[in-house]
Amino acid sequence: MLNIVLFGPPGAGKGTQAVKLIDQYKLVHLSTGDILRSELAAETKLGLKAKRYMDRGELVPDEVVIGMIETKLDQNPDAKGFIFDGFPRTQAQARALDNLLSGKNTAITTMLALEVEKQELIQRLMGRGKVSGRADDQDISVIENRITVYNRETSPVIDYYEGQGKFKAVNGMGSIEEIFDRLCSAIDSI
Repeated sequence: MLNIVLFGPPGAGKGTQAVKLIDQYKLVHLSTGDILRSELAAETKLGLKAKRYMDRGELVPDEVVIGMIETKLDQNPDAKGFIFDGFPRTQAQARALDNLLSGKNTAITTMLALEVEKQELIQRLMGRGKVSGRADDQDISVIENRITVYNRETSPVIDYYEGQGKFKAVNGMGSIEEIFDRLCSAIDSI
């Protein structure tokens, strides 16, 4: 089973590349944001539990998110693998994900981290903001803060997977196709 953590700062192109990788390798996309919205809309037990936290302006606890991921894994028993997008964001989440996957006799195969220069990230996010209308992609100070938070709080997950020999840095600069080719080369070399 091919299980990929697709990683990188905001604007690195994870969403764009995930769609292409899913098609190329016939994987199931596990975006925690999408899963959360789906569970909320379906008013599942976990969705309602998450809503209680969100209504108070709090982060949804890791165990709730892991529960939602487990549900998605169980709903796709014949999957060739999964792309984890937006998760894990902390080393504690990475350990919880490893424990969950181990209980299902599988594991993360690799972490592919898209590396993109800060100025390029800003340009991409500003461009996306013009198209999407997302307020957080239209304010340069918000964008810079998101990148800073990623570097401070999220990037340590790289150390976790590097310690397992599963980390692969991928140059995220260039055209969508060039980046996709690099990602495929990294996957195919496993």
